[in-house]
This record gives sequence, structure tokens and C-alpha cells, in this order.
Amino acid sequence: MLAKRIVPCLDIKDGTTVKGINFVNFRDAGDPVELGAQYSDQGADELVYLDITASHEGRKTFTELVKKVAARISIPFTVGGGINELKDVDRLLSAGADKVSINSAALRNPSLINEIAANFGSQVCVVAIDANMENNGWLCYLNGGRIPTDKQLFDWAKEAEDRGAGEILFTSMTHDGVKTGYANEALATLADALHIPVIASGGAGKMEHFRDAFVLGKADAALAASVFHFGEIGIGQLKDYLHHEGINVRI
Repeated sequence: MLAKRIVPCLDIKDGTTVKGINFVNFRDAGDPVELGAQYSDQGADELVYLDITASHEGRKTFTELVKKVAARISIPFTVGGGINELKDVDRLLSAGADKVSINSAALRNPSLINEIAANFGSQVCVVAIDANMENNGWLCYLNGGRIPTDKQLFDWAKEAEDRGAGEILFTSMTHDGVKTGYANEALATLADALHIPVIASGGAGKMEHFRDAFVLGKADAALAASVFHFGEIGIGQLKDYLHHEGINVRI
């Protein structure tokens, strides 16, 4: 059985790491290159860097940041934000990223998933989905959780897989930043329906939440931000706990 992955996520705004609650109320969390290096040293399996305000100028800044990260860390990392066409993917992979994450662009232009998979391989293409629980269903959102769509989480995740996505990164907007646990029921539904890895995001507050995401949610990886950024949970400590709980993690 493949080891479960622990994935710190760094949201980048104007060149610095920030963290919000329910996608708003951001606060500064530190230098993204230094934080990434720390997480790499502490035993994180992968990192995710998201340019959350990917304006044209921001993209240039972000590309330089990706180069700096690649020079400092020895684990795979995924980058996302402002990726709308193949040349964006090429630019970020050339800067040193291992994978790209697409969200709004994939919803607006689903064939982008096919194009990335065909040109760079499915393993490069992570489809991120921000969804909110509304009227007993999970509705997908565009633009960092600002604009609702008519797409439902499970239908869209299956379509993304069929188009060539290598992984699904599901963030529950309902749970984001509130630290009450991941959306395990929705995660388990995704895991049962898909043949590609599912990354849990949104809701980590204590070590038990990671265990539950793997056991109850059947997730392949668990992503978190503030609990790592603000020193609430150490990655080594978390992996020791998970190992003792019988979960296969890379120590």
C-alpha cells in the first residue's frame, strides 16, 4: 500500500505566505522559500504553492519564486494560480515545479486538462476543486471561492479524471481554516468513485483530523496550512502519531 502523504500548502500573495479562514481574512505566515525548506527538512512528502492573486505581474514574480523554491528543497512540489494555457505549465515546470494545479481555468475550459495530460503527462496535472456544501450538495466555485458554478463536486471530479487529471485536490470551503476536521464523508465518496489519488484539504486542526482523513475519508494525502505555518503541529510529530495509529507514512 502506498504511503499516505502529508502536504503543507503555502498560499502566496504579493510574494509572501498568507493564510485565511473560509477563503478570507488573510494574515502573514512568513517567507515561502524558507518555510518550504523547513517543511522539506521536517519530513513533508510534498509541498503545494498557490499564487492566490495571480495577476500578470504576479505571475512573473511567482515564476522567480518557483525557481528559488526548486533550488532549496528536495521534495516534489506543485504550483497553481493563473495557469490558463500550456505555456503557463511549461514556464512553471521549466522553473522547477513537479506538478501544476488548475482550478478555475479547468472549470472554464475543461479541455485544458486533456491538453496538459497529453503534452506533459497525467502525473503533472492536479485538478483542484473548491466546493461548498449547499442544499445537501457540494457546489464547485471559481476564482478562489468567489463565484459559484453549476458543477457538482462528484460529477466534476469524475470528468476531470476522465479527461486525464492525475490527482484531485478537494478543498471544502465549508471546513477551510475552521479546524474542525476534513470533509470525510465527501472525501470517501470521491475515493470510492475515482481511480486517481484524492488530496484532502480544508479543516485540519489537530492530529486526529489527519488520521480521520486517511481512515474515514480514504484520502491518499492530507494538505494543511495554518497548523504547520503557526507551529501548532510539527510534521515529524504528526507522522509519529500517524505511524502509531497504524497508518503507513514515510518516516
